[in-house]
Amino acid sequence: MPKIQFFSEGVSFRLSNQRKIISWIKKVIQTEGLELTSLNYVFCSDEYLLILNRQYLNHTTYTDIITFDNRDNESAPIEGDIFISIERVEENSLKFKTTFERELNRVIIHGVLHLVGYSDKSQGKKALMRKKEDTYLSLLA
Repeated sequence: MPKIQFFSEGVSFRLSNQRKIISWIKKVIQTEGLELTSLNYVFCSDEYLLILNRQYLNHTTYTDIITFDNRDNESAPIEGDIFISIERVEENSLKFKTTFERELNRVIIHGVLHLVGYSDKSQGKKALMRKKEDTYLSLLA
């Protein structure tokens, strides 16, 4: 049975509405034509995520999310780890004038979109990903 789990590292955070979020994530993955094996979300601090960013991606900046695809190939069922900085999500919710919950949901689904094959490495790809985020956020409401 596919598993989606939530953990925290270095922060005191517990996701509310876990069952609703899990159903939503599964629906998005199914809509994108893929299956799910396991997906772990780790809510963490800026500092924790910065360490991962340096260690695995050679980036020296803060970020809101890092997604690790643990599959051997892209056609295999989704298996990954998604790390989310709660501090970045809080700051970005203020910056983008949205609620913390909506920004968190955007980041949660952003990681899933990376796992199903979307990229945000160019302006065009970033625009498509934002459109997909908006589409899938509307399913959660």
